[in-house]
Amino acid sequence: MGSLLKTLQMWWKKATRGVITNNHQDKEWLANRQRFLWQRLHLWLWLALVCLLSFTLRDIYDLFFPLRELQNLPESLRIHGLFINLAMLVSLLVYFALRKTNFGHRYPGLLFLGSSWSVGLASQLFATLKGFALPDTLGWSLLFFSQATFIPVCWRLHLISQVGVLIYYFGVNTALGLQAPIPEHPEIYNVTFILYVFWLCAICDIGVYLYDRLQRSEFYARRELESAYHKLEATEAKYRSIFENAVEGIFQSSTDGRYITANPALANIYGYSFPEEVTANFTDIERQLYVDPKRRAEFVRLIEQDGRVSEFESQIYRRDGSIVWISEKAYAVRDEQGKLLYYEGLIEDITQRKQAQEALRVFFHAVSHDLRNPVLGTLMVLKNLLKDDGLEERRGQGAGSREQGDSPLHPAPRTPASLPPITVSRAILERMAQSSDRQLKLINSLMEAHVSEVQGVVLQCQPLQLHTVVGDAIADLEPMLVENQATLTNLVNADLPLVNADPTQLWRVFSNLIVNAIKHNPPGLRLTINAIFEADNIYCTVSDNGVGISQQQSEHLFDLYFRSSNNRNSISLGLGLYLCKKIINAHGGEIGVNSALKAGATFWFTLPIS
Repeated sequence: MGSLLKTLQMWWKKATRGVITNNHQDKEWLANRQRFLWQRLHLWLWLALVCLLSFTLRDIYDLFFPLRELQNLPESLRIHGLFINLAMLVSLLVYFALRKTNFGHRYPGLLFLGSSWSVGLASQLFATLKGFALPDTLGWSLLFFSQATFIPVCWRLHLISQVGVLIYYFGVNTALGLQAPIPEHPEIYNVTFILYVFWLCAICDIGVYLYDRLQRSEFYARRELESAYHKLEATEAKYRSIFENAVEGIFQSSTDGRYITANPALANIYGYSFPEEVTANFTDIERQLYVDPKRRAEFVRLIEQDGRVSEFESQIYRRDGSIVWISEKAYAVRDEQGKLLYYEGLIEDITQRKQAQEALRVFFHAVSHDLRNPVLGTLMVLKNLLKDDGLEERRGQGAGSREQGDSPLHPAPRTPASLPPITVSRAILERMAQSSDRQLKLINSLMEAHVSEVQGVVLQCQPLQLHTVVGDAIADLEPMLVENQATLTNLVNADLPLVNADPTQLWRVFSNLIVNAIKHNPPGLRLTINAIFEADNIYCTVSDNGVGISQQQSEHLFDLYFRSSNNRNSISLGLGLYLCKKIINAHGGEIGVNSALKAGATFWFTLPIS
């Protein structure tokens, strides 16, 4: 019994609510349909009330002025028809009152069935009590069609309402053996009557089902549209925030040289307080903005040629007349037919960068001419002195002859050439030459780092055997290896594929890595150089068994001017590994280091074959 009740309860929920689901959107749709049913039920009750009033007035009129079309009806039905209509009116008023209660809000489907059966079964109950069957075709037609028209939801409810009336008519009347009060057709049903009732119910239910599905689709489409609209609002707010708070100037400019939109950052770059001032004041960008008016034409030409411009640098006038540098990145926006609509892009104030570049240019000019040339000159003099073994002896003889020629009464004037000779040992000259050579290398490295940072590493690539480059680097560093008691094992063989690379730059990489290992470790170091072919790349390693490198140092080892704390030589700018990274990256490879303290270090880099 309990399982039967649960089954009936589940069937009732499906009939009144549709398929039960836990989906939030489906629950929202069911609640919306319940609300629609409750609202439309009010409208249908009013319609039924007015309709019954009209038939009640007809019956009252028939009492005093008999109507010809009602003369063929049974006398009992004509007399009691007024009371039947009044009873139905009272039941409708009861459902009006129930609809406004909490019960009516929660269960509008029950009110629908109750009001439907109170209208459809009232005349049937009266006929049963009077002992005959009443095929109320007109009443059923009005009832079912009005419900399908005004309450086109929950087709199962409509079906239940119709089946309840028809089961009573056919079931009760057949069980009691009642007949219709029409002598010519006393049977309670015939083929034509059954077909009419069937298609009446089918048309109503199919119409409700289709409208219900359409309403459901519209509901979900409306929810998706609302969701998309909310997402669009959120996205618009996000990008509006980006647009308003961006540090770069964002703009849209027309083809005739006007600003369509501008953000606050662009207004600030141009010296205005509000973006609206930019769009209002700039009517001719070519003449009003650029110091060189030809820059706008060049801007347009590059966009027409490439579709976009990047790092387009120009000098412009600000609102107060001052001149600043800007860099533009922009592209052309076109419609589906390819017609140019406007230009859109970013503007960055690069005045400080330009000033820094100019200061850096002046600095390196000073380094090149005021530092490098004197050091180079000093080094050349010192090397010449080291080559001239008899220089001191000749200086001594020349000075002695000049002293012998002096007269006691008229001594010769004491010129610098006649001063007593200064004796400098060869060891001091060699140390001076080595110091000057180190200074020259530091200056050259500094200038080279600057050139590679600004212009990039220039490569002269050619197919080459890697083992040849490694052999040359080892041969050049042989004195340094001997001096530091270092042992180097070369495992690079001649079977590796050819590499399209710059031999000089690769020689510098291997040399820097070897020298770097020797500088940062005590004497007696063991080094191993290896290279293998791996996934269209040659994987090169320079390993040592030295003191190792900490994780913190490894992260910054290839940074510009980074100096390790393990360096035993104090004169260093930290440029070697930085230049190695620049050279390897220019070849399209990568470079890194694997190391830990007291575990040695392995520097590795890759070189693409093609």
